Amino acid sequence: MVKSQRASLTLSAIEDGLRGEDEMDLLNNFAARALASGLPLSRAIIVVDTLHPIYEGRVFRWRRDGLDVPSMMSYGPVELDDAASRSWRQSPFYHLIETGGSILRRRLDLGDTLEFSLLEDYRADGQTEYLAFVHRFDESHTIGEMDCVYSGWSTDMPGGFTDMQFEAMCSAAQALALAIKSASLARIAETLVETYLGRDAGRMVLAGRIARGVPDRIFAALWFSDLRGFTRITDSAPPEEVIPLLNDYAQAIISGVHEAGGDVLKLVGDGILAIFRHEDPAEACRCALVAEATARERIDALNSARQADGRPWTQAYLGLHVGEVFYGNIGSEERLDFTVIGPAVNEVSRIATMCRSAERNTLVSSAFAAAALPEDRARLVSVGRYALRGVERPQDLFTIDPGA
Repeated sequence: MVKSQRASLTLSAIEDGLRGEDEMDLLNNFAARALASGLPLSRAIIVVDTLHPIYEGRVFRWRRDGLDVPSMMSYGPVELDDAASRSWRQSPFYHLIETGGSILRRRLDLGDTLEFSLLEDYRADGQTEYLAFVHRFDESHTIGEMDCVYSGWSTDMPGGFTDMQFEAMCSAAQALALAIKSASLARIAETLVETYLGRDAGRMVLAGRIARGVPDRIFAALWFSDLRGFTRITDSAPPEEVIPLLNDYAQAIISGVHEAGGDVLKLVGDGILAIFRHEDPAEACRCALVAEATARERIDALNSARQADGRPWTQAYLGLHVGEVFYGNIGSEERLDFTVIGPAVNEVSRIATMCRSAERNTLVSSAFAAAALPEDRARLVSVGRYALRGVERPQDLFTIDPGA
C-alpha cells in the first residue's frame, strides 16, 4: 500500500463525514476503499455512545464475507454482574481503557495463548491478526459518558497485516473515528431536540428556526391531560413509586399521541400538552380522537397490571379543543422554549380541569365538536354548559359516548 493510497483513504473518510453520511455508510465505504487499496480487512466493528434516554450506545459491524449478522445494534444499560458486563470487562477495548492505551495489536496465527476470549473466537474462525483502537475525545467534548470511539479490525490474510498496512490503519482509522464522531453528534442532536422539545418542534429547531419572537400562527387541535388524584398519590405512595408511575402513564399517553400523528410539546409534572396539525381541521380532530382511544386502551391495560401487583393506579383527565395559537420560540436570550401560546392553550387546560366537576375522564370543547367530522361528532354527547375559569363565556362541553 503506497503513501498516496493511505492519504486517499484518510481523505475519503473525512469527505464522507463532511457530507453527513451515517455511521453504517461511513464504515461500509471505508472498508470497501480499504480493500480496493490493498488493505486485507475481513472484519470491522465500531462502538460509539448515543446519548439516548433508552439506549447506551450503538455497535456497527462489517464483514467482508457478507455473513448475515446485524450490521447495527443498540445496547442498553448493563448491570454490574450480568453477561454483557462480564463480556465487556474481558474485551480488548476495556483493557485499553483500564491501561490508558490507544492501540492493541495481536497476531492470532502464532499459537500463542491469547488473553481475550474474543480473540480466541476470531482465531477459531480463521482470523490471523486483530487491531483495536481507542480514539479519545478531549474531556470537554465527550458524548454522554463515553469519551471515545472504539474500533476493532481483523484480517484473515496469512501472516496478518504488514507493518506498512498496520501504519496505514493507524492513521486511516483515526480519520474514520472523526467522521463517526461527527455523524454521532448529528444523531445525538436530533435525539435531544426531538426528545426534549417534541418531534415537530425538534425538526424545526434543527432546520434553523431558533429566532426569538417570530412564532407562526397555526390552527391546531389541542390536547391537555393530567392524572386524576396525582397529588393524593404522591402524598400516600412510597417516594420510589412516584417516578415509575409518571413514566408508565406518560408512555401510555405519549405513544398514543405520536402514533396518531400528534406532537407532544410539554410535560409539566403529570400534565401533557400536545398538538395535532392538519390542513383540514376535521382531520386534526380525528387524529386527536384516535390518540384518545389508543391512550385509554393502554391506560386500562396498565391499570390492570398495576392493580394485580398492588401498585397505585389512576386515570387520565383529558381536555380537547381547537383554535389558533402562536407556535415558536418564546423566552429570554439565554433560555428559549419552543411551544404554543394563546387563549386556546389556556382554554384546553381549563377544560381538562373541568373533568373533575363533570365526573368525566374526557371533555371536548364546543369548537372541537363543531370542527370534527360528522361521524366523529355523532360520538360526542353534551354534559352541560360550564363556565371556565379565565374564559369570558360559558360553553357546552362534550364527552365521548363509549357505546358509539
